[in-house]
Amino acid sequence: MDLKRLETLGLIEKIGLNHKLVLSQLERARRDLLTSAANLPIDDEWAYTIAYHAMLRAGRALLLSFGYRAKGKDQHKTVVQFSATVLDPGFSRLTIRFNQMRTKRHAFIYEAEKPISRTEAEKSLRSAQEFVDEIANRVKALI
Repeated sequence: MDLKRLETLGLIEKIGLNHKLVLSQLERARRDLLTSAANLPIDDEWAYTIAYHAMLRAGRALLLSFGYRAKGKDQHKTVVQFSATVLDPGFSRLTIRFNQMRTKRHAFIYEAEKPISRTEAEKSLRSAQEFVDEIANRVKALI
């Protein structure tokens, strides 16, 4: 899906570039990574969820760095779609993982009886770190 299509579907809207907001999202994503790591010994599910939120914030930073914001319902899904659209195909593994984490996080929040293992939480944190680093590099080049 391309940016025009996302815009036509009403999933994103042009808002102009706000450097401060982009950098704020990236800073928060980095803190989320630290929080996720700190929570691993305490609660696997929340460590996983926080790692997902780091990816979400980084994805929002990417969206904002292009001068867009997500609009309407399913904004998390829109951020995933946008990320998959603008990142190189070589990073499809990370955007696929981002989407998998989105759906698993949703299940954890709304169907708490579906546990997340320590291994899965650790894997999510590694993926989130890689994703946030990639977005930070991209954003630096754009702003």
